[in-house]
Amino acid sequence: MTLIEYASSLLLVLGAFFFLAGTLGLLRFPDVYTRLHALTKADNVGLGLIVLGLSLQADSLIEVAKLLLIWLLVLISGSSAAHLIAKSALQKGARLWK
Repeated sequence: MTLIEYASSLLLVLGAFFFLAGTLGLLRFPDVYTRLHALTKADNVGLGLIVLGLSLQADSLIEVAKLLLIWLLVLISGSSAAHLIAKSALQKGARLWK
């Protein structure tokens, strides 16, 4: 294996770790707001690391651009969905954890 393959593998494993951490946060945190925070932050970082790891193995710049576009669209949609869920929870009177 080359150094690029080792770096790519490390980034992919780190990305999977962040996805796992976000899932654990979703299951363990006490209220909807902290769960949303754990899920969106960890998933965005995890996907970023996976995109970076896959970009190291890409054959062309167009593939890297497509991966970055996917990551950007997920960032925008994830933050918009989290905002809408938090706003709905606040309107319905979901209590904050103390």
